[in-house]
Amino acid sequence: MNLTIIGSGYVGLTTGTCFAEMGHHVICVDNNREKIRTLQSGSIPIYEPKLEDLIRKNVAVGRLEFSPDIASSIPQSDVIFIAVPTPPNTDGSVDLTYIEKVVREIAEVLKPEMGYKVIVDKSTVPVKTGEKVRQTIKRYAGPDVQFDIVSNPEFLREGCAVDDLLHPDRIVIGSNSERAMNVIKRVYQPIHAPILETDVNSAELIKHAANSFLALKISYINAVAKVCEKTGADVELVAEGIGMDKRISRHFLNAGLGYGGSCFPKDVKAFINISRTLGIPFTLLEEVERINDSQHTHFLDQIRDRLWVLKDKKIAVWGLAFKQNTGDIRESISLKLCEKLRKEGAIVTATDPKAIGTARSRLEELGVTPVEDMYECARDAEVLIIATEWSDYANADLQKLAEIMRNRIIFDGRNILSPANIRAVGFEYHSVGRPFIEEA
Repeated sequence: MNLTIIGSGYVGLTTGTCFAEMGHHVICVDNNREKIRTLQSGSIPIYEPKLEDLIRKNVAVGRLEFSPDIASSIPQSDVIFIAVPTPPNTDGSVDLTYIEKVVREIAEVLKPEMGYKVIVDKSTVPVKTGEKVRQTIKRYAGPDVQFDIVSNPEFLREGCAVDDLLHPDRIVIGSNSERAMNVIKRVYQPIHAPILETDVNSAELIKHAANSFLALKISYINAVAKVCEKTGADVELVAEGIGMDKRISRHFLNAGLGYGGSCFPKDVKAFINISRTLGIPFTLLEEVERINDSQHTHFLDQIRDRLWVLKDKKIAVWGLAFKQNTGDIRESISLKLCEKLRKEGAIVTATDPKAIGTARSRLEELGVTPVEDMYECARDAEVLIIATEWSDYANADLQKLAEIMRNRIIFDGRNILSPANIRAVGFEYHSVGRPFIEEA
């Protein structure tokens, strides 16, 4: 099939590339001409495992191309996917400016002679947005234009988005038209996964509800971790016991510094705002958000308690991305920690395997020294903070680390180090919800 993806950011670029890998012809459109030139030159503006190789492969065989022009791509496409940003407003509501602008552009291009088109909202939007999209197209398109609206939410996890698209656990297609439903099922025909057919409103609500529930699990286990710290229990064992219940599962029961990134914080705020607007305050989610916001400050309190005064103490931070296998620093808990450490006068060095480039300007603003090598970052440090769960950090040479640090003190905000290995080397080890290990 012939597909247009409007918006070549993280979701649009990954989705378009994977659709091309399925055998479709895909045009990825973006109004950022510099980004389009970068993509046309064979480079990609984000880090995502497997993505760059797939882009090159599908460009080479002619299934994937990039364009700054919506008008030329729509006439030759059966389906138009909208994958533009939906950033949060200050009150937590969703800014739909980009959606509205793109929908108007689509409407002004559509003509009856182009035939039937399916317009798919891939962006994460509040429930009932599809109704607004339909109204806008009817308002600005010419008479007798044939189209239908579909909501097809994405469930991509940064760091494994390609696998999530090619091997999803479910595909949600929301439409009030059987014809449109069948078209989108054809798009996904090469994928073997359960398909949930819903109305548009239900599909839109599923994305916010799913992400908010996962955020709830994270905040829940972080609240449990505080109880573990007070009682000497081990949150990893508690989570294991909880997760063995098939009704619950072990997924997203990892205690740590809290969730960050471009999805969970935004989607939780949006769902709270949507519910409030409907006159149904979602106080449970408000508490989820409060727990998450307090998690890194609780962690910082423990560091402060150990060092007494942070001013002029050298503190090394491993990890800047909000999670492993990405260079994304949006809503990074690590950067929030860096900012607060610097405000108290600490001397901070920071490193990350993939996010040094994207974080550099922010680090400079904060007065944090970026260091490429993880061991050089920790040299002469009073404390090492592990803020992102990269495998490089989980498999660090602890003996080497012990030799270069001023004090053998680690605060593991992601619980990735082995307590047994820590004991063998003689570090003082603080983690989240696990028993404290004193320096030998």
